[in-house]
Amino acid sequence: MRITADVNVRLRAMLDDHPLQSGLAQAALQEAEIVAISLPTLCEFVWSLRRGYKRTQADVISAVRALVETSNIVVDKPAVKAGITLAEAGGDFADGVIAFEGRRLGGTHLATFDREAARLISDEGFETMLLGSQP
Repeated sequence: MRITADVNVRLRAMLDDHPLQSGLAQAALQEAEIVAISLPTLCEFVWSLRRGYKRTQADVISAVRALVETSNIVVDKPAVKAGITLAEAGGDFADGVIAFEGRRLGGTHLATFDREAARLISDEGFETMLLGSQP
C-alpha cells in the first residue's frame, strides 16, 4: 500500500506517546511500500516538535533527517534541505521551505516582515524584501 501520512501519524510513530495510536501508526508506516509526506506536513511536524513537545532545534533537525532517510519515505528532498539549512543557521524550518518553494514557482524575492528570516535567507544568497522596515 502507498500512503500519505498526516502529522499526527508521524508524531505518534516517532514519540511512541499513545498506548494504541502509536503502535497503529508505527505498523502503518512500516508496512507501507511508500509513505508520502507533504511539505505542509513536515512544517507542521517541525512546529509541533518545537512548540508543543519543546524539543531542541538540534533534536528536530535530527528527527527530520532520520525521517527523510527512511527507505520508504518520499519527500521533496531539495525543499527539505532548504528548510534544514535555514534551521541550522538559527532560523525557522518553514521559512526555508517557503523561500525555496517560492523560488521554484518563479518568485525572485521573499517578501517578509521577519527581519531575522530575511537576513538568514539573504545569507544563503537569495533575494529578500523586508516589508515595513525603517532605514
